[in-house]
Amino acid sequence: MKRPLALSLYRAGAGALAPALTAWLKMRTQIGKEDAQRIGERYGRTEIARPPGRLVWLHGASVGEMGVVLQLQHGLALRDPELSFLVTTGTRTSADLFKTRAPKALHQYAPLDRVACVQRFLAHWRPDLGVFVESELWPNLALEARAMGVPLALVNARMSEASLGRWRRMRASIRHLLECFDPILAADARTADGLSDLAGRDVPGIGNLKLAAAAPHVDEAALAALREAIGERPVWLAASTHEGEEDIVAGVHSRLRTRHPNALLIIAPRHPERGASVAQIAERAPRRSLGQPIGAAPFYVADTIGELGMFYRLAPVSVVCGSLQPGLRGHNPIEPAKLGSAIITGPHVESFSDLYDALAQADAAVTVETPQDLEAAVARLWADEAARTRLTVAALKAADAGAPALAATLDALSARLGVAHAPTQASA
Repeated sequence: MKRPLALSLYRAGAGALAPALTAWLKMRTQIGKEDAQRIGERYGRTEIARPPGRLVWLHGASVGEMGVVLQLQHGLALRDPELSFLVTTGTRTSADLFKTRAPKALHQYAPLDRVACVQRFLAHWRPDLGVFVESELWPNLALEARAMGVPLALVNARMSEASLGRWRRMRASIRHLLECFDPILAADARTADGLSDLAGRDVPGIGNLKLAAAAPHVDEAALAALREAIGERPVWLAASTHEGEEDIVAGVHSRLRTRHPNALLIIAPRHPERGASVAQIAERAPRRSLGQPIGAAPFYVADTIGELGMFYRLAPVSVVCGSLQPGLRGHNPIEPAKLGSAIITGPHVESFSDLYDALAQADAAVTVETPQDLEAAVARLWADEAARTRLTVAALKAADAGAPALAATLDALSARLGVAHAPTQASA
């Protein structure tokens, strides 16, 4: 099939923008969003040798997809221990998290979507299968993989109605890109119907793999130490906060302290490098990354990588942030669901609307519209242990519904690899 004009223009434009992309990477490096020691990976260069044997390449854009990537890696490794794995992501935070949770796989930053960069990347790694998680499609990367004979799969595809609408306006180009992927597996019925129409073939909606993500590892010794330090104080967690949300939760907590003077709010910023600025907002709170003790402080900043699960276990009530202000799109609520923390969310959760819909249908989360609503919800859940228990039990039951989707995805990927379909108990 002839390449659509829009994709040809994109290919040419990506090459012409090479100087601008170089300047963009330099700027990101200066502000700490790129790793200066690994910048060559963005151009498809690496000093790491390709491992022998069959290699599965798993791509997830950022932290949000990492849980699914790790589940797939673990499940495929159980079926064929001889497989090697390469994981690509686009953010430093996801790379740091990868180090703590997937030491047996290789990690690279995703190459820039320029033809020369992706060709260099693919020629070096020569993956036997590439698996894209969700729906971040880079045209040159997908088209060059197809041209070089690298089979690709698109799994847990999730799209909003607005995104599907934009794709429909580029129907010919999107169909050409989707032809690079087999299988395509959707996380929900809306995405399945939309992609079936765009791809011109059946795309099954098998369920959301994020529901199947295992609870993250919790350091039990560190958890016990924190519990001892906090004692019987009322605690809540503001998880994955963005700029502006810390002001909201800090104000709510100050009002809660008029009734609960010894209450503690733990703030875990989405980007841990913001720890210092968050501490200033929160009355110069002690910071986890500096090893500062909580003491009697009313706030504590959890600005570390890979410990959010521990704080969900610690806090009986958590507000999953990225949801409290317009323009934000929410974060994954499955970790608190699997770790027994009662879930509160703001209304702005477009990126995870399917998960929050499932929780809402199960009466497994509380949605708040205003800071006053948030204050009332935290106070009520502190006071009503039975209500907290109903929320946490319902959330865990809803989260467990992801197991069939994971099994179906592993079956489809195993078929592409020629791996036997063995019963799999996958957990990261």
